[in-house]
Amino acid sequence: MIFKRITLIGLGLIASSIALSAKEKWEKVEINGYDICPKVRESARKIRFCDVKNNLNEALKDANLVILCVPVGQIPGIVKSLNGEITSETIITDVGSVKLSLIESLEPILKEKMDLFVPGHPVAGTEKSGPESGFSGLFEGRWCILTPLELTDPKAVMKVKNFWSSLGMNIKIMTPEHHDLVLAVTSHAPHLIAYTVVGVANDLENVTESEIINYSAAGFRDFTRIAASDPTMWRDIFLNNKKAHLEVLGRFTEELFSLQRAIRREDGDYLLKYFERTRDIRKSIVEAGQDTKNPDFGRN
Repeated sequence: MIFKRITLIGLGLIASSIALSAKEKWEKVEINGYDICPKVRESARKIRFCDVKNNLNEALKDANLVILCVPVGQIPGIVKSLNGEITSETIITDVGSVKLSLIESLEPILKEKMDLFVPGHPVAGTEKSGPESGFSGLFEGRWCILTPLELTDPKAVMKVKNFWSSLGMNIKIMTPEHHDLVLAVTSHAPHLIAYTVVGVANDLENVTESEIINYSAAGFRDFTRIAASDPTMWRDIFLNNKKAHLEVLGRFTEELFSLQRAIRREDGDYLLKYFERTRDIRKSIVEAGQDTKNPDFGRN
């Protein structure tokens, strides 16, 4: 067992999936949990995936590993609260989708304890949220990106790496800057576009909300599924990774203009070549094992 006692802060989809997966792997692991929302704590108690505490101090007692499973915008405030409660040997990691701004905000808070903070991002999840949405196996075959700093304790990095590997994840080490750019392309931009497509469809004068619901084709439903994701989490992601997002959106706009021009000029050859190239890229995603044919992510 890598960690005897784990504390989960924020009891949503990721936290419940971590607990369920860890208990399946290590029968005797002790997992405490805390969420600032009483309703979430109550839901988590009913599921019984961890020992839910009513206050942060109680949840942190004797923790070997603290995993921050809250939106990135909330992490600095939480770390301020827990900084005086953790020992000099407690390893801290997170599951946030933005790294550079988070690290910069935590450095003046953690200070000498910064060497035990291992920034992490398990690239896994669904469009659903809340503790009842978690399931064992969410992380199987997915990637976990770690972005340790030069001052990060190598032993802490290895322990966190082994922890995620034990839950079935592939591990990749990146710089925080590179992580933020890669995720802006592969995760963040698709969510923003999905939100935008739903908004555009709703705003069109001749399309009512009921028509969107009643006549949405498979493409619209599949593409916009991720627009059902947690709005608070995605607000924080976009505001905390602004530079990378603006760069990616600028490139995306250029691509849209080129397609718009091809349609206007009836340039079928350009469209065909573009669609064939991007279809091949899509196939490579499936071949790499980063998608599944199972409905609902294999949850059922």
